[in-house]
Amino acid sequence: MMNWAISTVAVGIVTLLVIQRRFYPYFWYDLMYYAKLRRVGRAMMARMKSGVITYLQCFELQARRIPHKPFLVCEEQVLAYRDVDVRANRFANVFKSHCGLKHGDVVALLMSNEADFICVWFGLCKLGCEVAFLNFNIKSQSLLHCLQTCGATALVIASDLVSHVDDVVQTLTDSGVDVWVTAENSSLQNIRTLLDKLESASAEKPVIDAPQPNLMSNFLFIFTSGTTGLPKAARISHIKAVMCMAFLRMCGAHADDRVYLTLPLYHMSASLLGIGGCIELGATCVLKRKFSASQFWKDCVKFDITVFQYIGELCRYLIHQPKTEEEKAHHVRLAAGSGLRADVWREFVRRFGKIQIREAYGLTEASIGFVNYTEEIGPIGRASYLNKLSLPFEFLKCDPQSYEPIRTETGFCIKVNKGETGLLVAPVMFSNPFLGYAGDKVMSEMKLLRNVFKTGDVYFNTGDLMLQDHRDFVYFKDRIGDTFRWKGENVSTTEVCEVLGCLDFLQDVSVYGVTVPGYEGRAGMVAVVMKDGHELEGERLYSHLLQTLPPYAWPWFLRVQTSLHMTDTFKQQKIRLVQEGFSPHAVQQPLYFLNTSQKNYTPLTVPLYKDIISGKIRL
Repeated sequence: MMNWAISTVAVGIVTLLVIQRRFYPYFWYDLMYYAKLRRVGRAMMARMKSGVITYLQCFELQARRIPHKPFLVCEEQVLAYRDVDVRANRFANVFKSHCGLKHGDVVALLMSNEADFICVWFGLCKLGCEVAFLNFNIKSQSLLHCLQTCGATALVIASDLVSHVDDVVQTLTDSGVDVWVTAENSSLQNIRTLLDKLESASAEKPVIDAPQPNLMSNFLFIFTSGTTGLPKAARISHIKAVMCMAFLRMCGAHADDRVYLTLPLYHMSASLLGIGGCIELGATCVLKRKFSASQFWKDCVKFDITVFQYIGELCRYLIHQPKTEEEKAHHVRLAAGSGLRADVWREFVRRFGKIQIREAYGLTEASIGFVNYTEEIGPIGRASYLNKLSLPFEFLKCDPQSYEPIRTETGFCIKVNKGETGLLVAPVMFSNPFLGYAGDKVMSEMKLLRNVFKTGDVYFNTGDLMLQDHRDFVYFKDRIGDTFRWKGENVSTTEVCEVLGCLDFLQDVSVYGVTVPGYEGRAGMVAVVMKDGHELEGERLYSHLLQTLPPYAWPWFLRVQTSLHMTDTFKQQKIRLVQEGFSPHAVQQPLYFLNTSQKNYTPLTVPLYKDIISGKIRL
């Protein structure tokens, strides 16, 4: 009888396993990831109960726990956790005594990748200031806009970036913004210095009169491009910042890893996921001032790198580099990031050895995100039942022209079926807060969808189109609206339109992104209508772009038209423009290519077009 029972149970287990492998092959992947997520969540809650609540407090905990372990390696400079904490304390005391900064002040940070970016940032946090990260590629007018939007009363700038404010320093001073430089001296009277005051400052954390931060209160401002044209100041809550710190652990990184970070620190990916991930693990971050494809594997060998963060473009650059000895001699075992195309993914793994790829998806403004924790090439994550337990989300049917969610007669939205492309949305809740954009209530409200599935519910609209296949894998399909991605940066079509609209020989412009074989994202293209009696002035247009826009936002292709097609509500119709791309076979109007060597827009001929799509000419 006992043997019969055991046999029955064994047969049942085997049957269940067969069914599981046949119909739910990724069940164990999902279950193990969910269990890991729960463990990380419990550890975070335990820390919070002990009083370690914020991003800064997590760092200070590690500075006490592992004071002598290397935290930052910047070229030949090595700073232990305690070293960074002490230097941040000194900066905090200088900011308090010499700059008059206090709890609640907003301070903008314009610095490239260096150790003092983090020391200054943490020093400001120790005073309770809210820090705004500025993209060091922005030009003077965008800089003024960013400072005004977030309400900054002070700007800290790196010594090598002082030239970025030459044109506006007087305007900043007149508007009450104090400008400080991380240098011992300054040639400009309106820019005061920090480093000459640092060594005499106290190494102890300053005492401030401030309440314990609310997890839902603002921690940072990180600027994103969008439909408003100029950058938007996304508010980052304390809870989102702390949640981001778990990213590297969830991807499989450990405390003994050495993490190579080449992404700019003003990006959430680097500052919150990368630096924050190292802090949460107690790992070492090797910080590169600027990404170099030719030096990448040499650095990995030199610094004994085991983990690195990427964006899709970074990996594409690497596979197009000549082969080197170092690309096989490294100890890299894990790469975590986003935007990796399937073809680049396959070639990367084939060429550079057994490196585990953890492709992910996330947003600056909200906490909704995915991680592909399987070995499947291509998806950004999974959408199984267990995935939705931790952070709910849905994919909505939307209009193919307007991309607005389609609603039923009762006014509620419709979920897409598996295998169909839908708009990714997520409910606004404690674990997925949306604090909006500073100084832009209209744009903040536009990111919200109300009464989605029931009266009174509120969902965050990511603006991204996704597809969930029948195996529950999620694939990124496209980004809607007036933003496209190029060279790892978001390009605002409205901002580029406004810049081009300043030229007196252009009557109308329409900016959009087009796909180019072999490249991640979309390259900029513009359709223009000339004013009567004017011709295209390519050299002048190039000079104007050089002065007003970062290189990643320049339109690489240009087509001249007699008019632009509009909708009944006078919105530009770009679908046909995007479909035709920059092919001389599809576009009958004059086509031009941005020739940076000639500093001009030159005619886009069929041979030139073939050279671009074959990769002979690189963008």
